[in-house]
Amino acid sequence: MIYLQLFYEFFKAGLFAVGGGLATLPFLYDISAKTGWFTVDDIANMIAISESTPGPIGINMATYSGFTTAGPLGSVIATTGLVAPSIIIIIIVAAFLNKFKENFFVNSAFYGLRPASTALISSAGFTVAIGCFLHLDAYRATGALTDLFEWKAIILAVIVWILTNKVKLTKKWHPIIFIGISAVVGVVLKFAGA
Repeated sequence: MIYLQLFYEFFKAGLFAVGGGLATLPFLYDISAKTGWFTVDDIANMIAISESTPGPIGINMATYSGFTTAGPLGSVIATTGLVAPSIIIIIIVAAFLNKFKENFFVNSAFYGLRPASTALISSAGFTVAIGCFLHLDAYRATGALTDLFEWKAIILAVIVWILTNKVKLTKKWHPIIFIGISAVVGVVLKFAGA
């Protein structure tokens, strides 16, 4: 039963997450809230791992989610569920592509999907930023403004931004160097979820 539910939830995410991997984040939060398979901290870890491993982030997150939920078979089923809508749609589109290639309504529909894609990715980025830079549970518990901000994460983000945008020596470094250094800093400083 868990495998069927995994396939169904990730099939929905694959069907409606227009715009790539980060557009699946709102669906992951929804799956988390509905099923309890993983927490918001788990999603933050999924993002970190998915961003730092080769391959599309959406596929990596589906694989990670499926594995943490139902083991190796769960990872295969979640990944299959996520990519199945794309495969089905591509097959259908390919069959009719030449016929409708210059169709005004088809072009308009694709043009209309751009804002939806932008909104999904923006929502995902906003949600990740809130999860990284704000500590809402501590703030709710104490009411102290100093407890609201995740100061270590904010300082690390500012340092990485300065090193990647302002310091000539480090500006040209490969992003994997910053990912690796940030991962080490996160473990050493015991960031949330590390």
